[in-house]
Amino acid sequence: MNLPEKPLVSIRAGGALAAIDLKSLWAYRELLYFLTWRDVKVRYKQTALGAAWAIIQPLFTMIIFSIFFGKLANMPSDGIPYPLFAYTALMPWIFFSNAVTSSGNSLVGSANLITKVYFPRMIIPGAAVAAGLVDLMVAFGILVILMSYYGVGATWNLLMLPALIGLTTLLAIGVGMWTSALNVKYRDIRYALPFAIQLLMFATPIIYPVSLIPERWRWLLNLNPLTGIIEGYRATFFGRPFNWPMLAISAAITLALLVYAAFYFRRMERTFADIV
Repeated sequence: MNLPEKPLVSIRAGGALAAIDLKSLWAYRELLYFLTWRDVKVRYKQTALGAAWAIIQPLFTMIIFSIFFGKLANMPSDGIPYPLFAYTALMPWIFFSNAVTSSGNSLVGSANLITKVYFPRMIIPGAAVAAGLVDLMVAFGILVILMSYYGVGATWNLLMLPALIGLTTLLAIGVGMWTSALNVKYRDIRYALPFAIQLLMFATPIIYPVSLIPERWRWLLNLNPLTGIIEGYRATFFGRPFNWPMLAISAAITLALLVYAAFYFRRMERTFADIV
């Protein structure tokens, strides 16, 4: 007697139209939490200073920038004390750069997990970005101390802070997803990514104000979504008017990049287990 053939079950990523499957991501939310917590613990494992590195990196970078650019180069800061001016921009920048670097290498670093069990692969770069939020929250504590030292008080603009953090996170997720998918196929990304981020820092108003750029060239600076975001942080903490057109451009570019990265990631996802 011929026995019926067993059904063959194939688990694979959905089509391009299912790029952002929120239902699956929500179903695996606990995995996102555990992978985020794993990344946080691994980051400071066997380090003498531990989580203090979340403070040391922006603080010492701010001190160096204040000496060389604030004192020696006499860089303008729109009437804001230069240490505050630089630190407010360094917080989101360091979060973004660390998150993109970690998420860009996350799929390659999780090869054993990808080849053994199915889950939405977007969770891996997402967890790498979420882990960086812990450092960002710690860095905010130093900013509060600096604002008290320089006599800068809080304003109602602080209500925009959650939206700016969310926008920065979405931008990091978009870039991180895209570069992580590229890194699986092209391992050059691992070496090119730190170099590209270093160049991007000089195209972002961290050490200089937007007002330093001639009016006819500011449109080019606005194409960098971090420009509007960082200017938004400065307006939030120093009670200045928001540049809403610049912030809207940053939000539009961020959302467009996020959608494109999600589609590209889903298209490449089917081959991750084969080539990672």
